[in-house]
Amino acid sequence: MGHDIPDPRQCYSRSVSEHNRRKLWQLNYQEAAIFLQEGKDNDKFNTHPRTHEALPAYEVAHNHWFHLLDLVAAIMIMLLAISERPAVDFFSMPVGVHGSIELLCLLLLSLDLFIRYKWLGFHTFLRHKRTMIKLGMILLMMTEAITVLVRQMNHFRVTRALRPIFLIHSHYCQGIRRITRQILQSLPPILDMIVLLLFFMLIFSILGFYLFSQIPGDQYFSTVQDSFISLFVLLTTANYPDVMMPAYSVSKFYALFFIVYLSLELYFLMNLLLAVVYDTFSNLEKGKLKALFLHKREACVNAFRLLVTTKDNQKLCLRHFVGMLHYFYPQKSRRECYLTFKSLNQSCTGSLSREEFFNVYDVAGFQWSLKNDCKLWSSNFRHPCNRFFRGLHWFATWRYFDFFILKEIDVVSYNFTASWTSIVFVCIYSVEAMIKILGRGPRDYFTHGWDVFDFLVTVVSLVGVFGELFDDSFYFIMVLRPFRLLRLFKIKRRYRDVLGTLFVLFHRLISLVIVIVLVYYFFAIIGMEVFLNVDLQNCCKNTSVEDFYRYNNDTLFEGFYYLNNFDNLLVSGVTLFELTVVNNWFIIMEGYAKAVSEWARLYFMLFYIVMMVVMNIVVAFVLESFMFRIQYRRQMALEDIEADHGVQKVEVTLNEQELQMCNDERAPLTGYYISDNNANSGEKCVFIGERTRSREDFSMRMYSDEVQEWAEEFNKARQTTVDTLVELRQRHRQRPNSQLSDSNNDFDTVMDTPPDGVFSDP
Repeated sequence: MGHDIPDPRQCYSRSVSEHNRRKLWQLNYQEAAIFLQEGKDNDKFNTHPRTHEALPAYEVAHNHWFHLLDLVAAIMIMLLAISERPAVDFFSMPVGVHGSIELLCLLLLSLDLFIRYKWLGFHTFLRHKRTMIKLGMILLMMTEAITVLVRQMNHFRVTRALRPIFLIHSHYCQGIRRITRQILQSLPPILDMIVLLLFFMLIFSILGFYLFSQIPGDQYFSTVQDSFISLFVLLTTANYPDVMMPAYSVSKFYALFFIVYLSLELYFLMNLLLAVVYDTFSNLEKGKLKALFLHKREACVNAFRLLVTTKDNQKLCLRHFVGMLHYFYPQKSRRECYLTFKSLNQSCTGSLSREEFFNVYDVAGFQWSLKNDCKLWSSNFRHPCNRFFRGLHWFATWRYFDFFILKEIDVVSYNFTASWTSIVFVCIYSVEAMIKILGRGPRDYFTHGWDVFDFLVTVVSLVGVFGELFDDSFYFIMVLRPFRLLRLFKIKRRYRDVLGTLFVLFHRLISLVIVIVLVYYFFAIIGMEVFLNVDLQNCCKNTSVEDFYRYNNDTLFEGFYYLNNFDNLLVSGVTLFELTVVNNWFIIMEGYAKAVSEWARLYFMLFYIVMMVVMNIVVAFVLESFMFRIQYRRQMALEDIEADHGVQKVEVTLNEQELQMCNDERAPLTGYYISDNNANSGEKCVFIGERTRSREDFSMRMYSDEVQEWAEEFNKARQTTVDTLVELRQRHRQRPNSQLSDSNNDFDTVMDTPPDGVFSDP
């Protein structure tokens, strides 16, 4: 990125050359941090800023406020569906208002594309698929929005269903984007199974037509089309056994047809579909882990190359590591940066090798604290309060403390008939919560999933006890009493695995829920455009579903299925949820088939297939995560994953000289004290770095053998690349901002001087 800065070796003024050298190192620090961030976010390196001029646009595009603006614009343009035709009454807006808001949101979304163009360049911009899709959607929707504003009238706009693309593209929806990508990657084997499912359904449809079309009154198999639709609905069991009864009344042997069909389609092929989805999803998870591992290694290699000098290109000194960390983690203090470096330098040489630098992602996120203070939040309290809280801390962390509390569940928690029992129960757990909060500290207590779970259950139980005291006056509070049984999750290990899986996957489950909501949004928009103003009252006369749509103003209770319409976005969501549950969903489909067209069935059948795929992926996702947790606990021989492996910790000891260096901003940072065995005199302080392990961390530990093979594969591939480059060295051109040679000895001192602004005296 620094190709436009003059080479310091070509500058005759020492002050100018020193300024240029410092500027080049600052660019190297920033670019190395960008490489590491791209590795962390799994961004492709072809979108890396290539020139110094692209850097401001890159910084704007990765600014949190800019990401927030893009997210707000994406959400607003989606919410416009409740104000456009057909609108929710309370949120209805004039055409000019919602059209102007839509145009404004599209302009804000296009601002992201303009910044990306400045940062990526023309050719990279055109090759970025996700960006080009967003550009096409913006141009299409801008044309439609302008047309709406000019005509002052809404028209048929089924393209509104594509608005979720903007939300998926936003920075804060990376989890949604990742799950969407996994769904799309899982489609080929899933589609193969669906085709096989429909193929057997077609065979049975033809067979059913020939067997049952001549039976009087059997309208389910009157034509091949009716036969196929009936068996499709039968696959969901929504019309069983109604579809079987006409044939069954003629001959009891006809039941074999339906038994064989359901056994094959419902109990074999559908379960086989779930197995295929699970296997595909599991392979994708491991493949994604490997790709991310190799991607992070490549990012570390690129960053390491920018931080070493040509004098020693195998070792990374402390100054340049801190300079990079200043951009990668700007909030870290001088001491935290030194602790991070020292925890990485396991060889105690005072400089990092490339293998040690590969662990930067694991260590950079540590939260550091003094060992004496990391457990006792009350260590600064005055005597005798500090001794009292130290005793509470010992009691709260005593290994038999939780065992004693859990045993009390057997004695107290099952009896809900007497108020004194409830009071004793709540008192025990209230005292437990108070001891843990006062002994361990609020910060430690409320950052652990099980403790937060216990606290919420205790609060709910406490409110329920007050409801008992006031009896019928607060009956709606008394219903909270059974929630105390949730404490039983802590007794049985299997229950702990279930709830522990929920804790670990909570944020990813939220992403799954949002993906389902976006699918609903897509089909809701299409349903509103296709079935707008369809009146279902008394729509199905002389059909099998006539009673469900009968409407009479003089009768209070009639068929209410006419309420399942697409009059606005919210009502459409309720209708789609009824279709998802599948109970009597075919009645809704038949109503629209009679009121609109026989082709309307395609919409409902397609929605069922899509939701079946999505729900199978949800089940596979939860099943894979739960099985991974069980296998991890067995392989690591753990009783409790959260207690034993939930937090990654590392201890680093600093001597008196190191503490003085970290506390004095004017002192130059050096790795000398790490490698000097004689610099261990004086006062010492032990610091502990902690961070919560993620699913990726657990996977790395569980697949340690495979990870070692991946590392060897990466080294071999890189060595092959290096050998090729050596052969083609005459045609190889180094990066402009890595031309930091030590050939001129006059610049050695400047090279080793920390750049301005990186924890040093200017």
